Order: sequence, then structure tokens, then C-alpha cells
Amino acid sequence: MALLERFFPDIYVKSVFELPLEDLKKLGIRGLVFDIDNTVAPFDVAEPDEEIVELFAFLRKEGFKLCILSNNTKERVQLFNRRLGALAIHKGGKPGIKKLNREIMGTTPKTTAMVGDQVFTDMWCGHRGGLLCIMTAPICNRDQLITKVKRGAERQVMKVYFKKYGK
Repeated sequence: MALLERFFPDIYVKSVFELPLEDLKKLGIRGLVFDIDNTVAPFDVAEPDEEIVELFAFLRKEGFKLCILSNNTKERVQLFNRRLGALAIHKGGKPGIKKLNREIMGTTPKTTAMVGDQVFTDMWCGHRGGLLCIMTAPICNRDQLITKVKRGAERQVMKVYFKKYGK
């Protein structure tokens, strides 16, 4: 894998509401690992809105096992997950894979996809763990300071990705 490609998504969608569920099923994907901040909700929104609660219920009905893997605090992740009822992992250490490998919902890396909005944490973590990587556009421009710092470099990586894959 070329240097930049470790950060590329396997699939790019504008939002979690555009996940290609039938394609994922055909690929044998049974588990979905979601980032929270700016993937399913803005980083400063404490609880999921009704659309996200309904999406997670629908995904579960479709047969997917669900997990939230966040680098955020235990309090943030538990509060956000209260209505979702997914496996919830806080202080995930992304792009490290220690917690990803330890708590993978009974699926294997080949049957699991990572869904996130950042190339240096979510996509790299997913690739390191052998997962299919699905990137979403960030929900909004509001980010934590550390994320704001990385967004410029991320835009450059994605510019190469879009040029190569014509998206």
C-alpha cells in the first residue's frame, strides 16, 4: 500500500444515511464500527438526534452488529450511546487498533467496516485492523482544536484520493 493510500477510504459517502447496505452485505460485512464526532453527530452535540436513533435501529433490523469507537471520554460515549444501545468503546486510541481488535462484536476484520470522517484516525485505524473503510464527509465545520489542525492535511490527502478515483 502506497504511503498515502493507507489513509484512503475504500468507500466514500457524503453521510451515514448513504451507506451502501446491499453492497456491504454482498461483501460479507456484518459489523459496523462508527466514529461519533462529526460522523454521526457534531462533536458538541451530547446525544443522537431521532434520525440517528432510527438509523441504528434500522441497521440492527438489517442484521448489522453495531459499535461506537471513539477517542472521546467515557462520559461522552456513554451518554451518546444511551439511546443507541451499541457496543460503546471510549478512549479508543485511534489510529491504534488495540481496542478495535479486543472488542470487535464477534465479527472478524473481514466482516467488519469502519465508518468515520477522518483519514488520520478512522481510515488509518480501519486499514491497520484489516477492516473495510467507509469515509463520510464531516457533518459540520465545528471541530475540536486538534481535529481542526489536521483538517488541512486531510483535505490534501482527499484531493489525491478524489483525483485518483474520480469522485
